[in-house]
Order: sequence, then C-alpha cells, then structure tokens
Amino acid sequence: QVQLVESGGGLVQAGDSLRLSCAASERTASTYAMGWFRQAPGKEREFVAGISNSGRSSYYGDSMKGRFTISRDNAKNTVYLQMNSLKPEDTAVYYCAADSSYSGPRALEYDYWGQGTQVTVSS
Repeated sequence: QVQLVESGGGLVQAGDSLRLSCAASERTASTYAMGWFRQAPGKEREFVAGISNSGRSSYYGDSMKGRFTISRDNAKNTVYLQMNSLKPEDTAVYYCAADSSYSGPRALEYDYWGQGTQVTVSS
C-alpha cells in the first residue's frame, strides 16, 4: 500500500503563495505518477496538476496554468504544488493522488489518494 500525506495548506490572503507537499510515507523502488486535485463544497472534484513518473511531463488545469507549478523530488518521495497569485476561487480541499503511470485529469484513473489539506484564500 502507498500512503500519501498532504501538508502545507492554510489560510492566506488573495495574491499570496503556498507550497503544498505530498509525501509517500513508505519507501518505494519505483516512481509513481502523481496528480493534484481540489474540491470545494458543493462542487465537483477538479484536476489541478499532474506530473509523470520521470518528472519530464506535467499537466495543468485551465484555471491553474501559469500560476501553479508541480514538481517532484523522488529522493524524498515527495511531490510539490507551488501556488502563486492565489485567488478566493482557489479555496478548496486539495488532494494528491498516485498511479503507476497516469498523471492526467481523470480522477478515476488514480489508485491512491491522500486525506486532503484545506486551502482557504480570503479576499
């Protein structure tokens, strides 16, 4: 089993930045493709960003592109989401997910999920 733990969420003001982390709590010989999703109350789960096993390919949701950056440090079994120029509409619970190879926008493709971390952006 792969255990994922998100951290770094909090309450910030519009225009601020946050860096979310998603750490695999166990060592693995292989590298997983990773994705970030978010979900606000009453809204559907939304794809935020994904990164391939190698880290050479990344994908972003339309509203995140240009503001958010996904990266990974395989030595630390950790994927990051750098969020800049945050807006109130970014308020949501952010989840990380892992899969053996998939890092695209389809949530059902991912096999493992973290518990989520709350990001609240005030105006």
